[in-house]
Amino acid sequence: VAVQVNQLGDWSLPETLLEKGVRELLRLEGRGEGELSLTFMDDRGIRALNQEYLGRDYPTDVIAFVLSEPGDPLMGDVYVGYEQAQRQAEEMGVGLLEELLRLAIHGTLHVLGHDHPEGPERTESPMFLRQEELLTGILSRLPSG
Repeated sequence: VAVQVNQLGDWSLPETLLEKGVRELLRLEGRGEGELSLTFMDDRGIRALNQEYLGRDYPTDVIAFVLSEPGDPLMGDVYVGYEQAQRQAEEMGVGLLEELLRLAIHGTLHVLGHDHPEGPERTESPMFLRQEELLTGILSRLPSG
């Protein structure tokens, strides 16, 4: 799968590690062909996407668009709110790379067809549990830095 990482902001983004992490996720999920775009945006940009496509007028952490039909090679776009990820990492007491990768995995799982309920039960959903399992495994295999 071709993975392209983009950033619409002036941050120190660990692009190579994020790309390797998403490639590992796709390998583990048995997806070998297609294209996935991963774009990191500021609050203003992700808020505009959230408003336009989901009718929600606030910045969010991740939005995913599936651009392929079932059975076709994977095609999708994942947008991550970089500034929201910074806030969430601080709130959870985790490193920024971990939170950025968590959100990239979350969005990619949506592109792969996974979903979760809204509300407090989302953290017990199969998608969330798979996300955290993948995150732990991928982080253990990525070089630090």
